[in-house]
Amino acid sequence: MSRLGLAILRLLHAVLPHAGLVRLGEWLGALLHAVARERRQVVLTNLRLCFPEMAEAERTALCRANFRALGRATLLETVSWWGDRAEVERLTRFEGLENVRPHLGKPLIWLAPHFVGLNIGGVRVTAEFAPIVSLYSRIKNPHVDRLMLHARTRFGDSEMYSRRDGIKPVIRAIKKGRPFYYLPDMDFGRKDAIFVPFFGVPAATITGLSRLARATGAVVVPCITRWQDGHFVTRFHPAWQDFPSEDVEADTRRMNAFIEDRIREMPEQYFWPHMRFKTRPEGKKGSLYGH
Repeated sequence: MSRLGLAILRLLHAVLPHAGLVRLGEWLGALLHAVARERRQVVLTNLRLCFPEMAEAERTALCRANFRALGRATLLETVSWWGDRAEVERLTRFEGLENVRPHLGKPLIWLAPHFVGLNIGGVRVTAEFAPIVSLYSRIKNPHVDRLMLHARTRFGDSEMYSRRDGIKPVIRAIKKGRPFYYLPDMDFGRKDAIFVPFFGVPAATITGLSRLARATGAVVVPCITRWQDGHFVTRFHPAWQDFPSEDVEADTRRMNAFIEDRIREMPEQYFWPHMRFKTRPEGKKGSLYGH
């Protein structure tokens, strides 16, 4: 995205109420669905792999809804970039705080899968509980990369590390009692990953949740953000019991199964444009995405 594009987004944030950003974002998402053929095919491939029982017409409708949700979240994310704390709080709310309060100040990992409200939810979490710690993947566009990093640190002295920095500084921060906002549900390649089912399809899945919980003694509290009734609602689920186990693979399967259950509750709000099955198991040739 160019500086001009960001300037236009900043202007839209300044002049439109939240309801206007919602309507325009959903319209832009529908437009992107119509013109972004390659990305649309990625979404449809993921939906076909994950929901083979669905009729094709149902998957097509879900794909359209996913693009509208992405467009809406993108424009509303301008609130996390340029809105003050009061505006962020008007757009967001919490549920399940009773599940997280007993663990604050102790080693704590928030499992935060890639639903479309992830970023705005993360900014609200940071504003409420800073300082926290998180990992992020650098964005190729330097303007957007700086803006996203700014949004995630603007409301407190939080620690943000690139995945290239390694995990040691994160472990130190968790042990100091800084909650770790963790996003482990994407295909990061073979490094530190094993193949476990995701909707029944072998998916390269990093084992970091199990390993970090064991290394730090942290409690895992899932933290899921969804769009609901005109707000982004971040819900803290009950802390996982008997985690980690002695079996890293079982722990990683448990994580994927939990994420699957949350996706089934709101399938249109998951980040389906990501090539979740890009990395193939040994011996499997050819891309599932047709290129």
